[in-house]
Amino acid sequence: MRVFLILLSLLPMSAVADTIDTGDTAWILTASALVLFMTLPGLAFFYAGLVRSKNVLSVLMQCFAIACIASIIWLAFGYSLAFGEGNAFIGDFSKAFLNGIDKTTASGSIPEVLFFVFQMTFAIITPALIVGGFAERMKFSSVLIFTTSWLILVYLPICHWVWGGGWLADMGLLDFAGGTVVHITAGVGALVAAMVIKNRHGFGSVNLIPHNLTMTVAGAGMLWVGWYGFNGGSALTASGDAAMAILVTHISAATGSLTWAALEWKKFGKPSVLGIVTGMVAGLGTITPASGFVGPAAALIIGLLAGIVCFYATNAIKHKWKIDDSLDVFPVHGVGGILGTFLAGIFCSPDLGIFSGYGFGGDNQSIGDQLTVQVIGILATFAYTAVVSFILLKLTSGLTQGLRVEHEQENQGLDIVSHEERGYNL
Repeated sequence: MRVFLILLSLLPMSAVADTIDTGDTAWILTASALVLFMTLPGLAFFYAGLVRSKNVLSVLMQCFAIACIASIIWLAFGYSLAFGEGNAFIGDFSKAFLNGIDKTTASGSIPEVLFFVFQMTFAIITPALIVGGFAERMKFSSVLIFTTSWLILVYLPICHWVWGGGWLADMGLLDFAGGTVVHITAGVGALVAAMVIKNRHGFGSVNLIPHNLTMTVAGAGMLWVGWYGFNGGSALTASGDAAMAILVTHISAATGSLTWAALEWKKFGKPSVLGIVTGMVAGLGTITPASGFVGPAAALIIGLLAGIVCFYATNAIKHKWKIDDSLDVFPVHGVGGILGTFLAGIFCSPDLGIFSGYGFGGDNQSIGDQLTVQVIGILATFAYTAVVSFILLKLTSGLTQGLRVEHEQENQGLDIVSHEERGYNL
């Protein structure tokens, strides 16, 4: 027995302590920090610069509060419901408060506690994205109740469907880093919120211009950098898959930016700074579901289509349909997520194998079969998110005696009304 124990002690640590790899662990530690950086301060700055100066603190506060609430929920039961065994539609409570998990427990080649942290950052940014749909007019109490319940009843089930071994995962849905789980859910949630809470006073007649585009551009740059962790980290290894995901993410972002700017230049005579950073986000959101499956040539096409489709969707939402999705969450994230999830079914098919040297094709189902799965995933995510978001908004309205602040309070600004502070004292 002593000889056996001595021989066992001489084995490599990976053979004894499961499969934890230090290189993979180091990369996902970095990626987790990058994805949190996307929300705080990236998304917070991006959104805060787009509202009027009297509401800048309200947006920053909402993003910060959501990050805190989502973290606690993720620890208490969110992670368990998303990634616990459960059934095809929802997980269970077996991993609540990280029950049975310590620093030596492995999830693939990384510690499970690190997988927990990485996925927690996704649970943080998704409800924070919805803030753009009702910015400048929702009560802070309503924001907290709605986003908390939305995280529990929308994000957690769909995360389980796609990434936690649920029914869409069993069907073979391709969503590498969140086309459905993050972008379609957030986009649809924001659209429904904008329609239920109604437009800002003056929408369509008053020029509701961003108060600080410098802040928005700074936030956009942080989002671009953070997206390296968002998509590259979703490989969950420090590998060529992660490197390729980062490359295609970057190419799509650059192409989406230039495409949007070019369309603005042609339509309005001048390209705008707001346009080029919005095109970047469209390119990033659209490549997300396919980022682990395609190469740079496919990313170029995806970024081009993202710039075109999201540009016209934004104009349609605001000017044709007159919906005040204040910070363009649905036309950029929602439409981008839908487009990217659909395109993944085309560009990741073995039917395109003749172009494999350029990063097209894969070992998935044929285009027809894979597109069927992708469309089912898109429709199910869209419909479930829309219905549950609507119900939650109505329930929240009842609990808080209305979702939005009074007209006079809206004119005064949420910084003073909700927090008794000003973003600027000039």
